[in-house]
Amino acid sequence: MDVAQLLADFGDWAFDRHANPLSWYIRPLFLIPLAWFAHRRSGWGIAATLVALATSVFWFPAPARPDPQILEFLDFEREWLTGTWDLGKVVQATLAPLALAVYCLAFWRRSVVWGLVLLNAMAGGKLLWGVVAGDGTGWAMTVPALVGLALCDAAVLWGLRRLRARRSQPTGETADPPVLSARSS
Repeated sequence: MDVAQLLADFGDWAFDRHANPLSWYIRPLFLIPLAWFAHRRSGWGIAATLVALATSVFWFPAPARPDPQILEFLDFEREWLTGTWDLGKVVQATLAPLALAVYCLAFWRRSVVWGLVLLNAMAGGKLLWGVVAGDGTGWAMTVPALVGLALCDAAVLWGLRRLRARRSQPTGETADPPVLSARSS
């Protein structure tokens, strides 16, 4: 078996498994630990999250009866990835890693507002790309993308609230644990 055939077989296997809707719901959620590790300035955490994001397309089994809309979008994605590459496609393909890098940079530099702006722009951009470049097939990812976006926005805002609460405490002071009173009966 030659390498080209091996790669083609792997691609078929991965795309079959990526048709599982769980794959579509979990992928946006990786932006939460990505923001966390960038904020904590953990290069290893960022790298591990990116590996998890890249491999999550094939974590779940191929569905017994795949959704036709999902298959249509995945066919578009596969054709886009395996088709002819020109300068325009190279520029488009660099947008996702560039956006992830700028997203990490925003949280690395502690700019939660810019992180949220980028998070929402990335989700909107992916949807727009799928709908426009995919001739409408991108509508299949609308619900998973918006659910993931809502959860990511909520997680970042929750983290910001906790961070601000921690900063508002006087230096060196920690919250006292609740005192349990012993009552004798």
